Amino acid sequence: MELRESMRRIAAGAREASRAMASAPGRVKDAALLAVARLLDERRQALRAANAQDLDAARAAGMDAARLDRLALSDAVIDGMIRACREVAGQDDPVGAIESMSKRPSGLLVGRMRVPLGVICMIYESRPNVTIDAAILCLKAGNAIILRGGSEAFHSNQALGAVLRDALAECGLPPDVAQILATREREAVSHLLKLDEYIDVVIPRGGEGLIRAVVEQASMPVLKHYKGVCHLYVDAGADLEQALAIVFNAKVQRPGVCNALECLLVHEAEAAAFLPRVAAKLGGAGVEFRACPASLPLLGATARPAAPSDFGYEFHSLILAVKAVPDMDAALAHIAANGSGHTEAICTRDHARGMRFLREADASLVLINASTRFNDGGELGLGAEIGISTSKLHSYGPMGVRELTATKFVAFGEGQVRG
Repeated sequence: MELRESMRRIAAGAREASRAMASAPGRVKDAALLAVARLLDERRQALRAANAQDLDAARAAGMDAARLDRLALSDAVIDGMIRACREVAGQDDPVGAIESMSKRPSGLLVGRMRVPLGVICMIYESRPNVTIDAAILCLKAGNAIILRGGSEAFHSNQALGAVLRDALAECGLPPDVAQILATREREAVSHLLKLDEYIDVVIPRGGEGLIRAVVEQASMPVLKHYKGVCHLYVDAGADLEQALAIVFNAKVQRPGVCNALECLLVHEAEAAAFLPRVAAKLGGAGVEFRACPASLPLLGATARPAAPSDFGYEFHSLILAVKAVPDMDAALAHIAANGSGHTEAICTRDHARGMRFLREADASLVLINASTRFNDGGELGLGAEIGISTSKLHSYGPMGVRELTATKFVAFGEGQVRG
């Protein structure tokens, strides 16, 4: 009962704070973001010390390398958070902007005004930098946010929460605008997910199990940051040197993230020339292959026969599923059956086939001749992202400031009454 009431107080505080944030001047919100950036830099040593506690505990518990990488608050990660704060502060404030104004036969001028979503609850695993990315985007968009990170990042998130609280206080904004739960109890999340009278939307970001649990329990809308089963199709006649560089980057640069490549599809006309090169370059970097019968003999010593479950699977490691296909129809059919709506890419020299792939591959980002690793809010010009929505309502793809607002109709009249 005490935990339930505690969560209710947190949610009610966020609702009250969201009303103040909805009318906060843009200059005040931007000042808060810049204060967060400054404090992150000033407290770098304290942040690293808190993160070291989490990393030590994670190693002792046997956490794998990919998850340890996501958990670490390196200087580069802290620099990225600082940069995100400054970039988001420099963006236009969407709140109050009026779009699509038109005049009706009645003489009314009708438009749509951008408004905050209200109160957002973010539930996520591992990556403590998500705490800052999510908070600054919600602040800029005039929302309040409740943040529940994974227990593996507890100390890191509490330290980051102190940065947020102090920056808000410095700028005269309500402290309940950005709240980080100070409990590791899982039951806290279950209580929050029933408070739809206070919380407008919940965004889960993590493993498939987390997302399914949130969807099953939530009484408010859920924006799903679902798994990233990302494909790259190498078309007939593609530039194989370029394709090799793209495949290497997409799989090897950071294999534990959601926009890493998980399945390589190769036109059978290019398989004999291309796959041995893939085996040499990626195999040399430690990649293991799960290969279809046609591609298996071309992929060297680190390949083994693919099981049906290897296609459509998010490995989060240096493992790559490989399949030779007879044409682009087969590649698109494979993606439709096994993709997760996250990121799909094609390497091709043929403009028409490239444009067809853009139209028909169903994903939040579809690329021609570029790495899947570009599906990221910072890389796509959003400054940061709260997540990559793989559902099409209310947003599809990386969610930045604009995606954390909705629109309401507004109308300007001169005394009109309806007949």
